[in-house]
Amino acid sequence: MPDKFDIIGDIHGHADALRRLLTRMSYSDKDGTFRHPDRRVIFVGDFIDRGPKQLDVLRIAKDMCDAGAALAVMGNHEFNGLGWAEPDENGGFLRPHDEKNKHQTKEFLEQIGEGSPAHKQALDWFRGLPVWLDLPGLRVVHACWNAPAQTALAGCLDASHRFTPEGFLLANRRGSAAYEAAEVLLKGPEIPLPPGHFFFDKDGYKRHHVRIRWWDPAAVTYRSAALGMDGKEADLPDLPLTRDYFYKDEKPVFFGHYWLRGKPALSNEYGCCLDFSVAKGGFLTAYRWSGEKTLSPNNLVYAAAS
Repeated sequence: MPDKFDIIGDIHGHADALRRLLTRMSYSDKDGTFRHPDRRVIFVGDFIDRGPKQLDVLRIAKDMCDAGAALAVMGNHEFNGLGWAEPDENGGFLRPHDEKNKHQTKEFLEQIGEGSPAHKQALDWFRGLPVWLDLPGLRVVHACWNAPAQTALAGCLDASHRFTPEGFLLANRRGSAAYEAAEVLLKGPEIPLPPGHFFFDKDGYKRHHVRIRWWDPAAVTYRSAALGMDGKEADLPDLPLTRDYFYKDEKPVFFGHYWLRGKPALSNEYGCCLDFSVAKGGFLTAYRWSGEKTLSPNNLVYAAAS
């Protein structure tokens, strides 16, 4: 009998929704750690930023991982949090302390206290998170499962797919193959829009590249593949994409990251995005996997943000 896992999407500091979701799935908090008699959680990353109870989320998730009740992969927000704190070779930091990045991490640093013991403990935990998990029967990554990117990043990771200190520095060196690979795996593939096309993202930044539905085999044009454009995808030309990132394997893959909206739904029979925008008033979402090779929408469970 394979392990049974409950894979949970991006939490972003919403500890109350996390507690409700775990309780709904019959996890009990008897000794300060949520446990299930015969199941474990896998977190897809993005524990921090945006939400009101980020320290509580970190405590719940880390305690579960430490107790063997959960596994977790790194999200782009944990990657960014490490880069914010890690000095670079020029007297600055791997993630520049500019206004855009300050805005993104402000809530986390205020809640945890920048440089505090709790902050250092969180960073230590982030460093130990793998970029992906390839387990018997299923795969988990934060933003995109992509074999070429995994190969390109392999020299930066240890045997458990965790960044080595030197590898993390290289993955933050803009323009390197490792940097591009980390972008794909942790932030999703972005392709350049056709000339003359751009959009403004949810934070108001002008974008000339767009994320794509790499998990959807039917998304083969700019118009059908683009996401994150707040309904303006239809403004794009119905031209074939220039690069192929699409997932062609039949081993189920679970991921988050994409701020999907509405009632949680299955992406397709082999791919499942679990980010349904809890930080924007949506749902914290889980998939209850029990060894099936073909995913079922009946196995989705979710809790409203409030």
